[in-house]
Amino acid sequence: MLVCLSAATGPGFALAASAAAQPPPASTPALTPAATSATAPDTPLPQCVVQDDRLAELSGLAADAEFRYAVADGGRRLQVVVLRPDCTVQRVITAAVDPFDVEDLALGRDGRLWLADIGDNDRRRETVALHVLPLDGGPPRLHRLAYPDGPHDAEALLLDGDGVPYVVTKETLGSAGVYRPAGPLATPGPTPLELVARVRLGRTDTPGGPLGPLGSTLVTGGAGTADGRVVALRTYTDAYLFGVADGDLVAALGREPVRLPLPAEPQGEAIAFTPDGALLSASERADSGPQPIRAVPGAVALVRPAAPASVDPEPNGSAGAQAAAEPEPAGGGGLAGWQAVLIAVVAGAAVIVVASRLIRR
Repeated sequence: MLVCLSAATGPGFALAASAAAQPPPASTPALTPAATSATAPDTPLPQCVVQDDRLAELSGLAADAEFRYAVADGGRRLQVVVLRPDCTVQRVITAAVDPFDVEDLALGRDGRLWLADIGDNDRRRETVALHVLPLDGGPPRLHRLAYPDGPHDAEALLLDGDGVPYVVTKETLGSAGVYRPAGPLATPGPTPLELVARVRLGRTDTPGGPLGPLGSTLVTGGAGTADGRVVALRTYTDAYLFGVADGDLVAALGREPVRLPLPAEPQGEAIAFTPDGALLSASERADSGPQPIRAVPGAVALVRPAAPASVDPEPNGSAGAQAAAEPEPAGGGGLAGWQAVLIAVVAGAAVIVVASRLIRR
């Protein structure tokens, strides 16, 4: 198997084509790799502490002008806890549906909540699901989705300006896949997904998370502004903000993002934008006690206006892998550069796999 690595070990970002081991359809774009992300100096500020035990494994967050909407991992029914700005519970929206593993949450422009039932730690699900739940607690709508290339674990959901959902996978090796429905969403489906891009986030030195620096590369959540002009992906330790031009979310992920460090979260998985442009973040407790919801005020204003990004056709599914390959050191004996990289990757992957069995993601 060909393993693709980012050449940078510091803060970085690249959006690349599929690895040769799993070539996507010929129509999948290979986006020009973005430059190293700009890091914003702003520090997240605690807003309140989530005390409700139903949110001990808080994994998804959304917000409007009045409330914060939160979901936890797993559970035996659909459940969204509605929080006031001080983290007290205003109400709970439920539906008599037993999901597999809800991992993220988005608030559509029509005021409906999208619960992303996309977790699959063992990578054995034939389909994943989106549950669309009205705020008034009416009957949910079920959309089953099927990957074109086998099961994936995922924790991030994005909605574009037209309400089209994108699922971003959580990959321990290589880049995260970005998938969207290949056609209109069926009820209940399944609707086939198509791979439209791959995102690679470089390691950072931001402290936090259950896996140290390795966790800074894993996509654990997503969010978008209500107008669709900014989207964000987060890892256990950082958030990356992308400007969206002309509603093209895929092209946006090829631009240079703004990186916002989210330090000291024990298992950070949730992010959301508020209508006034702040970025909210939250973490599971992970044996660290109740955790705060924190905010970076004015985060949206840190993203420069989006300009059109270059999108080139993918040449035989290999350009992205070549662009991200680790350069081979010159001279010297011992292991060849690619062999050393491969050994390091296998060792790192083993650490992640073992750790992932010890935490509930």
